[in-house]
This record gives sequence, structure tokens and C-alpha cells, in this order.
Amino acid sequence: MREEIFGPVMSILSYADEAEVIRRANATEYGLAAGVVTPNLNRAHRIIHQLEAGICWINSWGESPAEMPVGGYKHSGIGRENGVMTLQSYTQVKSIQVEMG
Repeated sequence: MREEIFGPVMSILSYADEAEVIRRANATEYGLAAGVVTPNLNRAHRIIHQLEAGICWINSWGESPAEMPVGGYKHSGIGRENGVMTLQSYTQVKSIQVEMG
């Protein structure tokens, strides 16, 4: 793939093992989002933690609460949006002490 696709696209492919799934998913210049659909939550977490994607869903797609930071990996964006973590990256702390007497 040479261009990032924005829209409801799902690839359904057969595979031999989890390693192949992860290798295929990560073999792209982009990494905005990924999803895993499985009844096995342990398997889902094992796969998700190896995927190079900024936001990942398990058994759902497209939800991102306002408090959850979102942003892409690789060539999928240069920053984050949503969440306290994002606000902290755009701010700089300054400490001020005042004495009046």
C-alpha cells in the first residue's frame, strides 16, 4: 500500500499463525489504527501489543473516548489528539513562588 486509506475498510485474509498476521499487519508504512476480532481476550492482547498502530480495538471498531489519546505510528500523523497526555505535550510547566511580606 502506498497511500493511507481513510474509510471503513476491512481486510479478511486467511493465515497460518499469529506471527504471519502480525508480520502482514506491520508490513506497511502506516499505522493509524488496527483491530482484532476474536473471542479469546488473551490472544487479542498478545496480538495487539505487537501491532505498530496508534489506536487498537478488540472486538469493536472506531470508538475513541475523549479522554483516550489517539495518534498514528510511522507515517500516520505527527502528533496526538484527545486526553490529558496530549494536553501535557502541548504545555510547559512554570513554577512561581511569591512572598508578600
